[in-house]
Amino acid sequence: MRLNKMANQSQKMVFKLVLTGGPCGGKTTGQSRLSTFFENLGWKVFRVPETATVLLSGGIKFADLSPDEAIKFQENLLKTMIQIENTFFELGRTCQRNCLIICDRGAMDASAFISKEKWEAMLVANNWNSVELRDNRYNHIVHMVSAANGAEDFYSTEDHACRSEGVELARELDYNAAAAWIGHPYFDVIDNSTDFDKKMNRLIACVCQRIGIDTGDRLNVNSKKRKFLVKSPLLPDSDFPPFQDFDVVHNYLQSDFRKAQVRLRKRGQKGHWSYIHTVRKFHPTNGQSVEVRTQLTHRDYLNMLPQRDDAHFTIYKKRRCFIFNNQYYQLDIYRQPTHPRCRGLVLLETYSAAYDQDALLASLPKFLTIEKEVTGDPAYSMYNLSLKEDWKTSTKYYAGSDNNGQTKCLTNGHSAEKLNGHAEKLNGHSYNKVNGHNEEKITTYSKINVHKMNGHEPTNSLDIDINNCKNIYGAKPRSPKIPKKDSLKV
Repeated sequence: MRLNKMANQSQKMVFKLVLTGGPCGGKTTGQSRLSTFFENLGWKVFRVPETATVLLSGGIKFADLSPDEAIKFQENLLKTMIQIENTFFELGRTCQRNCLIICDRGAMDASAFISKEKWEAMLVANNWNSVELRDNRYNHIVHMVSAANGAEDFYSTEDHACRSEGVELARELDYNAAAAWIGHPYFDVIDNSTDFDKKMNRLIACVCQRIGIDTGDRLNVNSKKRKFLVKSPLLPDSDFPPFQDFDVVHNYLQSDFRKAQVRLRKRGQKGHWSYIHTVRKFHPTNGQSVEVRTQLTHRDYLNMLPQRDDAHFTIYKKRRCFIFNNQYYQLDIYRQPTHPRCRGLVLLETYSAAYDQDALLASLPKFLTIEKEVTGDPAYSMYNLSLKEDWKTSTKYYAGSDNNGQTKCLTNGHSAEKLNGHAEKLNGHSYNKVNGHNEEKITTYSKINVHKMNGHEPTNSLDIDINNCKNIYGAKPRSPKIPKKDSLKV
């Protein structure tokens, strides 16, 4: 399936990507590699220049500015950045092709260079808020870790006229740049655990997976989404690294659950919200799944909300996002009202390529008590957790599909007594077995989750036959038909 270059507005996509990171992290090379790759797939690619470089190359020396001048400079820099980006965003909106807009840093990067108090004052003075600048403005954030953190032998400032940071300062700037984006719903970290060429490959694979381009095994990578059961209560907030907390509300919509699961998500802070429509589609023959996420306006969200499936509870969570040892984590704390099976439930999610279970568990945050890994276990699927009916009698309990695409029996091959026993154990936090599985047994991962994140190398090179990729898999992502036309989140 080839990309239709004359696709109408309802079929095409505008994907807004931010490349951020510390000095000498590979952002410039990454932009070039991404541009070549997506242009070969038939996309239009716009590259938004780094606003700070544009201004600093005009003779401004940040070190010479007084504190008041520095704050005003950052404020004007952000205003300039927003206007430059808006120019490219408008071009993307009217472009007749699928469009990738690559921003060299984004709005939240400015917060890494001033105090939290000054940043908050700047937001108030300009009627800005973090949810709009961070979550709603961009579809995907990729942090390219500085060579000063993990590849020190390759750190250099010689080829950049506006760069003079030493290794220690570069590390600090790298950490601050990552911390500025904590909380964005689609935030990936590409570290220096591989050589530079593979780092670029991992970047391209990561972006392709977030967009939803199915290139089969040619872009397959080792990293998978991993989910862990966390014992509550949690330690005090002071024991966590810097974090961002969000209120999250999920509603499942009416659909044929054997073919697709459809849900709405509302996510926000301090009364400011972002809205996402997600369709999880199941392959008709191999049982694998792909998730397509689309950003909604508030009006779109309200219009779709009446399609709620009455068989499901609304799910309420507090989502805590943080970085620990260069790894990005999301901690979901379930809230009432919901089914009793969710009371006290806390789940940790990240991406990892580690196959040794002991090594994986040893790398997780020490301030959390991990009960066990529950990746792929249908008993911890949000779809099943939200069901109003008892699992042993429900006709909607989804245990996945077999290799022939046929829906498995509702109890995943186990007796109703065991399934019901699990629900009781879940409330009591006794987690030796779930649905009759031993802890180390995990069901097949969803295909969409097999993407690189947080620094693990891919299994295949990205030196692929682009034409074959387009012919066999198609460069056009699968998107649901919903009112929003100019923006897609994956």
